[in-house]
Amino acid sequence: MTASPTTPIRAAIVAMNEDRVIGRDGTLPWHYSQDLKRFKRLTTGSTIIMGRNTYESIGSKPLPNRDNRVVTRSRFENVACFSSVDDALDHCDGDIWFIGGAKLYAAALSHCDFIDVMWVPDHVPGEDLVYFPPLDPAHWKAGAKSPLEEDKRLICQQFFKR
Repeated sequence: MTASPTTPIRAAIVAMNEDRVIGRDGTLPWHYSQDLKRFKRLTTGSTIIMGRNTYESIGSKPLPNRDNRVVTRSRFENVACFSSVDDALDHCDGDIWFIGGAKLYAAALSHCDFIDVMWVPDHVPGEDLVYFPPLDPAHWKAGAKSPLEEDKRLICQQFFKR
Protein backbone atom coordinates (compact mmCIF):
# COMPACT_ATOMS: atom_id res chain seq x y z
CA MET A 1 0.00 0.00 0.00
CA THR A 2 1.28 3.47 -0.77
CA ALA A 3 0.08 6.86 0.30
CA SER A 4 -1.08 9.59 -1.99
CA PRO A 5 1.19 12.65 -2.18
CA THR A 6 -1.12 14.52 0.22
CA THR A 7 -2.01 11.72 2.63
CA PRO A 8 0.92 10.11 4.41
CA ILE A 9 0.35 6.66 5.81
CA ARG A 10 0.44 5.62 9.42
CA ALA A 11 0.73 1.88 9.66
CA ALA A 12 2.06 -0.94 11.77
CA ILE A 13 4.26 -3.55 10.14
CA VAL A 14 4.76 -6.89 11.84
CA ALA A 15 5.78 -10.50 11.23
CA MET A 16 3.98 -13.01 13.43
CA ASN A 17 2.85 -16.60 13.56
CA GLU A 18 -0.71 -17.87 13.88
CA ASP A 19 -0.42 -17.62 17.69
CA ARG A 20 0.43 -13.87 17.32
CA VAL A 21 4.01 -14.47 18.56
CA ILE A 22 6.31 -11.63 17.43
CA GLY A 23 9.37 -12.22 19.61
CA ARG A 24 11.19 -14.46 22.05
CA ASP A 25 13.87 -13.51 24.55
CA GLY A 26 14.30 -10.04 23.00
CA THR A 27 14.82 -11.29 19.44
CA LEU A 28 12.90 -12.36 16.37
CA PRO A 29 12.35 -16.12 16.72
CA TRP A 30 12.82 -16.71 12.97
CA HIS A 31 14.81 -15.41 10.02
CA TYR A 32 13.33 -14.98 6.56
CA SER A 33 15.54 -12.89 4.30
CA GLN A 34 12.66 -12.07 1.93
CA ASP A 35 10.60 -10.72 4.83
CA LEU A 36 13.51 -8.52 5.92
CA LYS A 37 14.01 -7.28 2.35
CA ARG A 38 10.31 -6.44 2.09
CA PHE A 39 10.44 -4.63 5.45
CA LYS A 40 13.40 -2.59 4.23
CA ARG A 41 11.71 -1.78 0.91
CA LEU A 42 8.48 -0.63 2.57
CA THR A 43 10.06 1.43 5.37
CA THR A 44 13.04 3.05 3.61
CA GLY A 45 12.54 6.80 3.30
CA SER A 46 9.89 6.83 6.04
CA THR A 47 9.79 7.48 9.75
CA ILE A 48 9.89 4.34 11.87
CA ILE A 49 8.73 4.38 15.46
CA MET A 50 9.73 1.61 17.83
CA GLY A 51 9.90 0.82 21.52
CA ARG A 52 13.08 0.56 23.55
CA ASN A 53 13.24 -3.24 23.48
CA THR A 54 12.96 -3.27 19.70
CA TYR A 55 15.66 -0.61 19.41
CA GLU A 56 17.97 -2.61 21.65
CA SER A 57 17.19 -5.82 19.72
CA ILE A 58 18.48 -4.22 16.49
CA GLY A 59 21.77 -3.35 18.15
CA SER A 60 20.86 0.09 19.54
CA LYS A 61 21.65 1.62 16.15
CA PRO A 62 19.26 3.54 13.91
CA LEU A 63 18.17 1.65 10.81
CA PRO A 64 19.68 3.37 7.75
CA ASN A 65 17.72 5.55 5.35
CA ARG A 66 14.85 5.97 7.79
CA ASP A 67 13.99 8.61 10.37
CA ASN A 68 14.22 6.51 13.56
CA ARG A 69 12.17 7.34 16.67
CA VAL A 70 12.20 5.43 19.95
CA VAL A 71 9.41 5.61 22.52
CA THR A 72 11.14 5.13 25.87
CA ARG A 73 11.75 6.58 29.31
CA SER A 74 15.45 6.00 28.63
CA ARG A 75 17.71 8.18 26.50
CA PHE A 76 19.92 7.08 23.65
CA GLU A 77 22.49 9.42 22.15
CA ASN A 78 22.21 8.39 18.52
CA VAL A 79 18.42 8.44 18.01
CA ALA A 80 15.45 10.71 18.76
CA CYS A 81 13.68 9.54 21.93
CA PHE A 82 10.14 10.38 23.01
CA SER A 83 8.11 9.60 26.11
CA SER A 84 4.96 8.53 24.24
CA VAL A 85 3.62 7.59 20.83
CA ASP A 86 1.69 10.87 20.74
CA ASP A 87 4.85 12.85 21.48
CA ALA A 88 6.76 10.99 18.75
CA LEU A 89 3.94 11.60 16.24
CA ASP A 90 4.01 15.32 17.03
CA HIS A 91 7.59 15.35 15.66
CA CYS A 92 7.05 13.37 12.44
CA ASP A 93 6.29 14.20 8.84
CA GLY A 94 5.51 11.91 5.94
CA ASP A 95 4.89 8.17 6.06
CA ILE A 96 5.16 6.53 9.47
CA TRP A 97 5.64 2.84 10.24
CA PHE A 98 5.29 1.44 13.77
CA ILE A 99 7.73 -1.48 13.93
CA GLY A 100 7.33 -2.93 17.43
CA GLY A 101 7.36 -4.31 20.00
CA ALA A 102 4.18 -5.41 21.71
CA LYS A 103 3.75 -2.41 24.02
CA LEU A 104 4.45 0.02 21.20
CA TYR A 105 1.95 -1.74 18.92
CA ALA A 106 -0.71 -1.64 21.67
CA ALA A 107 -0.18 2.11 22.08
CA ALA A 108 0.05 2.82 18.34
CA LEU A 109 -2.75 0.80 16.75
CA SER A 110 -5.34 3.52 17.32
CA HIS A 111 -3.16 5.82 15.19
CA CYS A 112 -2.85 3.35 12.29
CA ASP A 113 -4.71 3.42 9.00
CA PHE A 114 -3.77 -0.20 8.40
CA ILE A 115 -1.61 -3.05 9.71
CA ASP A 116 0.73 -4.89 7.37
CA VAL A 117 1.14 -8.48 8.60
CA MET A 118 3.60 -11.07 7.39
CA TRP A 119 2.38 -14.46 8.59
CA VAL A 120 5.26 -16.86 9.22
CA PRO A 121 4.77 -20.66 9.46
CA ASP A 122 6.97 -21.19 12.53
CA HIS A 123 5.70 -22.68 15.77
CA VAL A 124 7.60 -20.95 18.58
CA PRO A 125 7.87 -22.79 21.90
CA GLY A 126 9.26 -21.22 25.02
CA GLU A 127 8.47 -19.00 27.91
CA ASP A 128 9.61 -15.45 27.21
CA LEU A 129 7.31 -15.04 24.21
CA VAL A 130 6.06 -11.64 23.07
CA TYR A 131 2.66 -11.34 21.38
CA PHE A 132 1.04 -8.90 18.99
CA PRO A 133 -2.11 -7.43 20.57
CA PRO A 134 -5.40 -9.09 19.59
CA LEU A 135 -7.26 -7.27 16.83
CA ASP A 136 -10.88 -6.46 17.57
CA PRO A 137 -12.97 -7.30 14.46
CA ALA A 138 -15.24 -4.38 15.35
CA HIS A 139 -12.29 -2.05 14.65
CA TRP A 140 -10.25 -3.96 12.06
CA LYS A 141 -11.26 -5.60 8.78
CA ALA A 142 -9.00 -8.35 7.43
CA GLY A 143 -7.89 -8.08 3.83
CA ALA A 144 -7.09 -11.00 1.57
CA LYS A 145 -4.10 -13.21 2.29
CA SER A 146 -1.54 -13.72 -0.45
CA PRO A 147 1.73 -15.66 -0.54
CA LEU A 148 4.86 -13.55 -0.80
CA GLU A 149 6.04 -14.00 -4.38
CA GLU A 150 9.71 -14.38 -3.35
CA ASP A 151 9.03 -16.93 -0.56
CA LYS A 152 5.70 -18.78 -0.71
CA ARG A 153 6.05 -19.91 2.93
CA LEU A 154 5.26 -16.33 3.96
CA ILE A 155 1.75 -14.93 3.71
CA CYS A 156 1.01 -11.19 3.40
CA GLN A 157 -2.19 -9.70 4.76
CA GLN A 158 -3.37 -6.24 5.62
CA PHE A 159 -5.94 -5.23 8.20
CA PHE A 160 -7.80 -1.98 7.63
CA LYS A 161 -9.37 0.32 10.20
CA ARG A 162 -13.17 0.19 10.07
